Amino acid sequence: MEKKILEDKNKLFVGNESKLHYVKIDPDGEEHIKVWIKEPTYLQLEQAQMKLFNIDMNNKDVSFDISEVYHYLWEAFVDRTEPNLTTLDVMRLKPYVGNQIKAILPDPFSMMEVSDDLKEE
Repeated sequence: MEKKILEDKNKLFVGNESKLHYVKIDPDGEEHIKVWIKEPTYLQLEQAQMKLFNIDMNNKDVSFDISEVYHYLWEAFVDRTEPNLTTLDVMRLKPYVGNQIKAILPDPFSMMEVSDDLKEE
């Protein structure tokens, strides 16, 4: 069976538009902030995964740092916020707000499904 080959390579690439999300700032309140999230590329997700591991070859030690992952995710995928949040502001966010933002950020650890076509010879 012959496969149809892609003619427009632009279909392979992520878009330039960020997606707007409204994040509630208090569970019982009505106020929100706006957060625009960029679509991740394959390599950005791979880089985010590697931020988790700290490898010290001298001491033959491997440690994990999830905060480094979230710092990278914020820098790579948050296009802008309204009101504008600085890096210092992000470090001071209430857990309620931070968890909602975390939920809308790309998840570099979710398993992407691989096409069965790759298994064919």
